[in-house]
Parts: sequence; structure tokens; C-alpha cells
Amino acid sequence: MKINCIIVDDEPAAQEILQKYIADCPWLNLVKTCSNAFEAADTLNHEKIELIFLDINMPKLSGMSLYKSLSNPPRVIFTTAYPEFAVEGFEVSAADFLLKPFPFERFLKAVNKVVGAQQNQPSKLTESADAYILLKSDKKIHHIKLNEIIHLEAIGDYIEVHLRRSSLTVHETLKAMLEQLPASHFTRIHKSYIIALDKIEFIEGNRVRIRDKYLPIGKVFREDFLVVLQKRKKVTNKF
Repeated sequence: MKINCIIVDDEPAAQEILQKYIADCPWLNLVKTCSNAFEAADTLNHEKIELIFLDINMPKLSGMSLYKSLSNPPRVIFTTAYPEFAVEGFEVSAADFLLKPFPFERFLKAVNKVVGAQQNQPSKLTESADAYILLKSDKKIHHIKLNEIIHLEAIGDYIEVHLRRSSLTVHETLKAMLEQLPASHFTRIHKSYIIALDKIEFIEGNRVRIRDKYLPIGKVFREDFLVVLQKRKKVTNKF
């Protein structure tokens, strides 16, 4: 299901970049591009908008003032050239804060935070067939269902995402990937590995068996991993 979004920015160049990024992401539906806060407010009153790409520093009425004035605001990703606005942005529970100019990969990471938040709502089970993440690999954006992911392996500056029947190479860090995955279903067990908890077959000493592979449990991660397993067992009565 697509996420309805709007762009709110008074700079034509910034509008064009966001329009291109959104067009490259088929799970976003751009409803309108607004040049000021008043135009955005009118759009929000007449359209069902789930996400705003909102510039903070705009004339007459700032993006921050607009967002604070909304009684039932949608998710927001703030965009600005001024890093000093970041703290205020997160104080209003922004999904993310993009500092201009930002690359597509950073934009995609922000969108994944919104997707993840929607999938973690009580009405949607994260392990359902509909839960997904967007990953860029080989100049393509891939729609990857979370229940297809077996484990992730860090290889230099890249991550190998191992799926049920294939794999993807992504230019990302494990730390950044873990922030985009639901903690109830994925955990880090080693400096080089993140695993899907429901894919564990058994644990043997300092190793985890997943499919046909044994993955090491790092000393630094072992205690937290065991805590995660205990919590999961209480909820699901299984790994």
C-alpha cells in the first residue's frame, strides 16, 4: 500500500530533488508539492496525507510552526540546510531530519523509518506478509518482505542481506540497518551479523544455527542476545 505524501518547500531546486527521489520510490505517492506553509495547511485539510517532507526555514510561517499547529499531524521528515534546527525537530517526534543536500540513500533510510513505524502499529503484525523494507542494491530499489530475511552480514563497507532464495548487497552499516528493522524480530549477535530471530534452529555454545550455517555469537553481544531470547520466549514460547 502506498504512502500518500506532500512536499513543503519554498525552494524550486529542493522541490525537484524530492520529487525525483519520491518518483524513484514506488511505495510513495506524491499528492502535491507546496511552496509555503499556508498551501500545505489547505492540502492537509482536504487530502488524506500520511507523510510530510517539510522544510523548516520558510518565510511568513515556518515549517516547524505549521507542524506544531496541526491537531492530528501525519508523520514528518524535516528537511533543512540548518543543522541547529535538528533538536527542535526531534522534540516533536519527527520520523527523521534530513540535512540538505542529502543523497538518495539517506532519503531512503528516512522513508524506511516511516514504513517501519506503520508496520509496528498494533493493528499490523510485523511478521505479516505485508511487512517490508526498501533496500537499494545494484542501482535498483528492492521491496523486501521482512519474513524473507534470514540474516545480514557485514562485508567491509557493504552488507550482504541473505534472503530465503537469494541475496542482496547493500552499501550500508549494520548499525544503520538495525535501526530500520523491528527489534522484536531482528537482533545483532556479532560485530558482523544481524539475525532474524524466527529463523534460529538452535544455539550451540557460542554459535547460532540458521538454515545451513553456524554464525558466531560475539562476547560483547552475548548477554543482550540472551535477554532478547528470554523476552521473545515469554511472548511467543519459541525462539
